[in-house]
Amino acid sequence: MSEATLERGINALKEQIDAPVAAFFSSCVSCGMCAEACLFYTETGDPKYTPIYKLEPLRRVWESEYTLIGKIKKALGLHKPVTDEMLEEWQELLYDSCTMCARCSMICPVGNDIAYMVRKTREGMVASGNAPEGVKGASMRAVTIGSPMGVKLSALEAQIKHIEADTGLKIPMDAEGADYLVLLSSMEIMNFPEYLEGLAKIFKQAGISWTLCSTAFEATNSGIQIGSTDIARILVQRIVDGAERLKVKNVISPECGHAYTAIRWDGPNLIGRPFTFRVLHILELLDELRAAGKIKTKDLETDCYTFHDPCSLARKGGVIEGPRRLMNMVTTNFAEMKDHGKMNWCCGGGGGVSSNEDAEELRIKVFKKKKDQIEETGADVLVTACANCRLVIEEGLEEYKVELPVIGLSELIADHLVVDEAQAEEKG
Repeated sequence: MSEATLERGINALKEQIDAPVAAFFSSCVSCGMCAEACLFYTETGDPKYTPIYKLEPLRRVWESEYTLIGKIKKALGLHKPVTDEMLEEWQELLYDSCTMCARCSMICPVGNDIAYMVRKTREGMVASGNAPEGVKGASMRAVTIGSPMGVKLSALEAQIKHIEADTGLKIPMDAEGADYLVLLSSMEIMNFPEYLEGLAKIFKQAGISWTLCSTAFEATNSGIQIGSTDIARILVQRIVDGAERLKVKNVISPECGHAYTAIRWDGPNLIGRPFTFRVLHILELLDELRAAGKIKTKDLETDCYTFHDPCSLARKGGVIEGPRRLMNMVTTNFAEMKDHGKMNWCCGGGGGVSSNEDAEELRIKVFKKKKDQIEETGADVLVTACANCRLVIEEGLEEYKVELPVIGLSELIADHLVVDEAQAEEKG
């Protein structure tokens, strides 16, 4: 790393030290409780995975630049500076072993938002060139192609043709004035096209107007994952431009945890103004349609089903009770996980970890925490509401030789819809 690159990284860290960060570092009592909240620590026992320790580069910059004792230590040559070697070493701690799930933030006795500070520290890592190659590649593809997985509009159009041919339903594209603009993640387009098919069925029954956008169909925000505000802003602006061009009233985040928080909570701050539309997660919309009596289900499952709360959706977004009301629409035998809801354990693949090849071995190891949590329920089927969680959990269960179906809640509801006679005749 060149001296200029290191300086850019340190300057980026300086810029991230706002009032909350300064208050958090000042109030930390070094109790170590955050360690027990992190699956990377609980499953390895290695103290280097203690969440607060992952922030050491940011803490050193804060101490030396913004505290009296730090300035004195720096003047006397007693301060430990942030070096090239340190940032290279901390890449594992900030990217491989942190999903920014915020469970550590929930457990902190003095209310320090550690996940918030990890996101801030990643800004310095990006500026100094210390982000993992896999996450870098995903971010560049998101900016240049429009998808972190390199999925182009033509791939989405091909999936739409298949769905329309199979179901006889119309999937609208660029319909101006629609009530709802539906976003997708690349994983749903390529791995779980049944999600889009399910939405088409549900929206047909509910009788609502909706559309996809040819210039803004991707919800994933790799800028949040890698830690680049500039990239995050570009990706949010792309969605805003598409939504405003089509004059939609609502933008619907897909079954993806971080995409929801990126567009709903971070979005307006990133572009510097309020949205002209409302943002909802798909489960929030489905719960509204349920409450309005616009969707009804039948033939409920009797096997035992459990639900995995995506961290960004439940812990960060507060979408907890709605998914359970929806689960009651599809099964009569619902088993909660221990530590569900806001204290649910992460799947281990969020925050860019699943796209980080360097993290794969560690991710599989710490997945044991999730595996044990799932198995304790005795469930026959696992349901979730995040395509990334779904892929990570499927892979983890396979590695641990656990046979358990994993399904998305939206498509599960679509499979149990009550189809009236008019709709059945139309489909026939």
